[in-house]
Amino acid sequence: MTPISPRAWQVVLDAVELDLLEGRLSPGDHLPPERTLAADLGVGRSSVREALRVLEVLGLIRTAVGSGPSAGAIIVARPGGGMSALMRLQVAAQGFPVADVVKTRLVLEGAIVAELAETCRASSADLTSSDQILTAMENQALTEAEFLALDAQFHLSLAEASGNQVITATMAGLRSAIEGYARAGAVGLASWPQTSARLMLEHRGILRAILTGQADAARLAVQAHISGYYAETHLTAH
Repeated sequence: MTPISPRAWQVVLDAVELDLLEGRLSPGDHLPPERTLAADLGVGRSSVREALRVLEVLGLIRTAVGSGPSAGAIIVARPGGGMSALMRLQVAAQGFPVADVVKTRLVLEGAIVAELAETCRASSADLTSSDQILTAMENQALTEAEFLALDAQFHLSLAEASGNQVITATMAGLRSAIEGYARAGAVGLASWPQTSARLMLEHRGILRAILTGQADAARLAVQAHISGYYAETHLTAH
């Protein structure tokens, strides 16, 4: 399968994330103006605005209109865990066959949610971040790109909640591929609103099974969720 080239807004997103990871940007810093980012990265200002919307939805920046020290785009958090791991692996992952990514997700994420459910049953796992992401995804004003960015981040947050650094790094490396294939598949969907609504119900079902300590139900739910979307988009046939 031919690797998916990043869209212009993804170029901006990756550049800002890299600046955060390498310390060139920190919480409290302002991002350069849209015009400057567009010129520096060779993209249009509309692509910069799209990337800023995604960054804001992910909780990394806050934007404000007007003038003064609080105006513009301000960094409010660093990328954590999954978002910060293995940038080069993320790039390499875009070249993996989609069927291989799906098979890996079925095994890896099935194990992740089952272990989280067992942890919840024994004590408690911190799934606050996962719940917050799902709440953000329920915003009807989200664009398709914003929804899918948050979708990938939700799955990543479950890996982060497991506390296993190897699993988190692996999921982080696959994040770009997961989001890229999801975006490519969405193009051919009969109804994005219907599909996104179903995905949200499935996400809530996965989280509910984890929080109630139902390991088998959580594993089956996440595997049906992953395989169902790729079957609907026919990406596994590529």
